Amino acid sequence: MNSFHFGISPRKLRRGCIWLFQAAAPALLLATAMPGRAADDRAVKSRVAPVYPEIAKRMRISGVVTVQATVDPDGKVSDAKAVSGNRALSPAAEEAVRKWRFVPADAPSTVTVEVTFALSQ
Repeated sequence: MNSFHFGISPRKLRRGCIWLFQAAAPALLLATAMPGRAADDRAVKSRVAPVYPEIAKRMRISGVVTVQATVDPDGKVSDAKAVSGNRALSPAAEEAVRKWRFVPADAPSTVTVEVTFALSQ
């Protein structure tokens, strides 16, 4: 018996994993990523929802990623960088925020936005 399995036979472990996957599959299929909110100093004109990373779905990782975005005067995001949140979700949040559009302004600005990743129950 392999000590890696903590006394569980490989066959029982395999059956348990299959059962766990079957039980979690509906929740994984219903997983959603909700676009977050922007700071009040520059209004969001349009948001793009992030693509939930497959590995994060499998691991049931959810949470909020805070992204700092540099916005041009015309409202396009020129740079986005995650400043807090789960590292498995950060690239998807950054990519989505780069596609957001903000209301035009007189000068470039830096806004902080939150992108929420939530698995449906």
